Amino acid sequence: MAMMAEHLASFKKWFSDYVATFYAQARMDNEIIKLKEEHTKRVCSEIVMLGQALNLPEEEMLLAETMALFHDLGRFKQYATFGTFEDARSENHAALGLRELAREDVLSVCSDAERSLMTKAIGYHNARALPTDEDKGTLFFSRLLRDADKLDIWQIFIEYYGSPCKQQNAMIVWGLPDEPRCSPKIVNALLRQEMADTRHMETLNDYKLLQMSWVFDINFAPTFEAVEERRYVQKIAATITPGLQVEAMIETVLDHLQNRQTLREPSYG
Repeated sequence: MAMMAEHLASFKKWFSDYVATFYAQARMDNEIIKLKEEHTKRVCSEIVMLGQALNLPEEEMLLAETMALFHDLGRFKQYATFGTFEDARSENHAALGLRELAREDVLSVCSDAERSLMTKAIGYHNARALPTDEDKGTLFFSRLLRDADKLDIWQIFIEYYGSPCKQQNAMIVWGLPDEPRCSPKIVNALLRQEMADTRHMETLNDYKLLQMSWVFDINFAPTFEAVEERRYVQKIAATITPGLQVEAMIETVLDHLQNRQTLREPSYG
């Protein structure tokens, strides 16, 4: 059977009830859980925005919003079990979320094709790169989800960096030291117009440069337009330690935004 609006409504109710079980008494725990819950809601809004801009039909919009709703489901179990959001120190949160969905049989109302599409897109949303041998529908929705996810993550970090009373939160910045230097491997990745590797991060500045490099992994015209309109690159660049001569990297990223021939994949189905 095809995805229907009432299915999405029931998924949202299930998600809300599921997340509620992770709220604890400790204030920081509640803040962390709320951060991920609110992120999920905003990614749903971002993917709806992208889907509307791409003129997706209703059924595809429902599929897109459902995969956005569940893309970070594993984060809650990950934090409760390991006390971290670093996959390298715990478990792949996409795989963990998919196991939770399967354990609860959440997607049983969907067709086999819909379940396959959504689970693959969720499984790929945090991969460094998408496989080259997937079908066009899976790649289309995987790219759509990855774009929507990045749009909100950028905003989260920009607000964090700009907060005058922020505390160094290891959950947000992985405990990276705020030192006035950058890793040469991170710098070289940006200059080559490549997405930087988290394994090469040494400082908070590296994390900021890595986030700028995500521009090289976005796909659709409305995503590029949103990044430019919201000035994400400029806002992150403004928080990098002065004197590190990052102008060439910033220029490379901005040139990519202006010149990129955007991906135009066929709609799923």
